[in-house]
Amino acid sequence: MWEYTDKVREHFLNPRNVGSLDDANAVGEVGSLACGDALKLYLRIDGDRIVDAKFQTFGCASAIASSSALTELIKGMTVEEALKLTNRDIAEFLGGLPKEKMHCSVMGQEALEAAIRNWRGEPAVEHAHEGQLVCKCFGVTDEQIVRAIRENNLKTVEEITHYTKAGGGCGECVGELQKLLDAELGKAPLCETPLAAAPKKLTNVQRMQLVMKVLEGEIRPRLQQDGGDIELVDMDGSTVYVALRGMCTSCPSSRLTLEGFVEKTLREHVDENIVVKEAAA
Repeated sequence: MWEYTDKVREHFLNPRNVGSLDDANAVGEVGSLACGDALKLYLRIDGDRIVDAKFQTFGCASAIASSSALTELIKGMTVEEALKLTNRDIAEFLGGLPKEKMHCSVMGQEALEAAIRNWRGEPAVEHAHEGQLVCKCFGVTDEQIVRAIRENNLKTVEEITHYTKAGGGCGECVGELQKLLDAELGKAPLCETPLAAAPKKLTNVQRMQLVMKVLEGEIRPRLQQDGGDIELVDMDGSTVYVALRGMCTSCPSSRLTLEGFVEKTLREHVDENIVVKEAAA
């Protein structure tokens, strides 16, 4: 169970400025439903001052609280003042966030920057080719990772995951994260990542063993962070039957969890042909 401050609980249970803004002239979107967190920020800017702000968030308590705090912080600011806002300012406004949830404050900072780019008529990050994609699971680029390292004085790969979510899925990018970290800390120069060897064909036993390993090592810990769980029920070739447990059983996005996270992670780490189905009750 996460240790939340009273202010985080307050902004989660009674979030400010929820919803869309009909007269918004700046909109910023970051994250994705498939990745588990998404934020859409609406701003109304008059002259160069933010006169109103609202948000729509899909995510955990920290994501909702961070989005609420962000809108409270920026209303009344000029655009230039808002651009100086950092994820640390959002976290400090809330009295702190669990280290594993710092990426929620980063998401708020990125949404704000995306909205201001939109207001200025500049291309969104995904169209501006900002950096090279490092974490395929969560769509995190090397520039985003390096920025998080520099702005938050990160020292470990684990901290990078806390702040960006990179490395929190299949884990294949952990080596690249370490290289970026070492380069920033002056430990080693960046070098080209060697190509991975072509995977060999798995036997049924090997596939099942690998599925169990990924479920236990990668997928279950992620679901358990938010009160959920998963159990392997059966396998038939490349079809994996699972049962969702805990909070996942009543979650309205359980289908998205299966397809967008569980199936995607198993396909990337085990077999690209894997299909995940929920076992009949």
